[in-house]
Amino acid sequence: MFFHGIDYHYLARQYPVLSSRYSEGKTEEQAADRRHLLKKFGIEPVHLLEYNRREFTLNDCLKSCFNFGNVVFAFRRLPLPFWQLSTNEVGVAALRMDSARWIFIKDDTLLRDLKSKFPIIPIITVKG
Repeated sequence: MFFHGIDYHYLARQYPVLSSRYSEGKTEEQAADRRHLLKKFGIEPVHLLEYNRREFTLNDCLKSCFNFGNVVFAFRRLPLPFWQLSTNEVGVAALRMDSARWIFIKDDTLLRDLKSKFPIIPIITVKG
């Protein structure tokens, strides 16, 4: 499984495709990372965390992804090509949000809007 956290505000602007081409508001650290990735891969990929039962658990993925936004998408598969960015992180050029297997939220106020955009994807509210 692969996980991506995004703030609903940005999700609504990028819907239905996640792409770093539309990212904005970069910190200097993020801008430096972007330059590095552009040099290495020729693109700035969408970052996802990869679940690994023994090393990077579901809770680890969710906790990390919720640091990036209030909505977390979980994907079973990713489109090719994808790149290994670090031990638990992969990247893809773009990703259709409606190909997610699950959506996780902490705030039920997002439920109605998410259900209208993703009517067949299970949306799970997590506590904490």
